[in-house]
Amino acid sequence: MNNTYKAIIAVFVLSSFAFYWAARYAAPQDGRPSLQAPDTSTLAENVPMVDVVVPPELSADALMGQRGFEAKCASCHGTNAAGQNGVAPPLVHKTYEPNHHSDMAFVLAAKNGVRSHHWRFGDMPPIDGVTNADVLMIARYIRELQKENGIF
Repeated sequence: MNNTYKAIIAVFVLSSFAFYWAARYAAPQDGRPSLQAPDTSTLAENVPMVDVVVPPELSADALMGQRGFEAKCASCHGTNAAGQNGVAPPLVHKTYEPNHHSDMAFVLAAKNGVRSHHWRFGDMPPIDGVTNADVLMIARYIRELQKENGIF
């Protein structure tokens, strides 16, 4: 085997190890929340899972979204999208940042429901009575909450 192939293999092996180590052991360096779901074993059922700081002022779209969220989402996802232990996850969490879950992911979740994959609350059912535009306003509200809480 010539030196070029050995170098390629070495780079591949080292890159794989570095990726594994970073994903497994490295803590966020920018002060942002971890993607890992929080340990909620010490929380009582139906209590908020995260502390949410509400922005002092919301945009007009976010205010409309807040009304929609309170009408259709808060019964499961809690006040200000803080989640409810044993019921549904917080949406003000790094898991739902725009780079991981787009606004369209919220639309599809409301329209089609979602199979449980990040949390262990069970599947989310489709939500009746909301349009795509309603969900996009709800997403605007969630994004403004996320931004205020350091999730971009």
